[in-house]
Amino acid sequence: MSTEKSLAKGSAAPGPVPKDHIRLYSMRFCPFAQRTRLVLHAKGIKFDTINVDLKNKPDWFLEKNPFGTVPVLETAAGEVIYESSITSEYLDEVYPEKKLLPSSAYAKAQQKMLLEHFAKLVPLFYRIPSAMKNGDDVSGMEAELKEKLGKLNDELVQKKTKFFGGDSITMIDYMMWPFFERTEVFEVQHCLDHTPELKKWIELMLKDPAVKATIHPVETHKIFYKSFVEGKPDFDYGL
Repeated sequence: MSTEKSLAKGSAAPGPVPKDHIRLYSMRFCPFAQRTRLVLHAKGIKFDTINVDLKNKPDWFLEKNPFGTVPVLETAAGEVIYESSITSEYLDEVYPEKKLLPSSAYAKAQQKMLLEHFAKLVPLFYRIPSAMKNGDDVSGMEAELKEKLGKLNDELVQKKTKFFGGDSITMIDYMMWPFFERTEVFEVQHCLDHTPELKKWIELMLKDPAVKATIHPVETHKIFYKSFVEGKPDFDYGL
């Protein structure tokens, strides 16, 4: 079973996951769920999608993930896995074709450490537009974001590679991408002005088949984000 429209409280629980498939519980505009969708597409895994109304969550969904967040994976055996980095790593282990994480323990640890650094940057993407909406001064936050983006740019300069894990896309690139897809929506694109290598990385990522399969047009993102900020998220916008 696959559905595009989001299921809300009171909806019937989906049936069992078909054999040889995996199910993703998602929300179309969630950057964290997009991480897992990118991995599923990149690895060519057969999957069904159930979109969830995150403002009015079904009870059956909360039974699968008490946090009530997406992404969530469910296997044909009824196994449930949640959280974006955990689901992505699980997929890379269980479906060994086209590995996205490096085989070296140290290289794998390096990617995870870089992801921890990136996680400190993510809140700024949300805090800056929120503060701007309230008419607050955002110069301090923008300076902090520019500094952190500059460090990511330096990472590419030092590695002398096209992507963060080498000259082909690996897990770390997919974990960071969804937020760069939304820089225009968050009104922080100018913070990339001093990051030429990062801008090249963005251009290369836009050519990737998995990115193309999961991307939304900027205007679609903007309309959803406006509804989200206003407290009435239109999870089914455009359907």
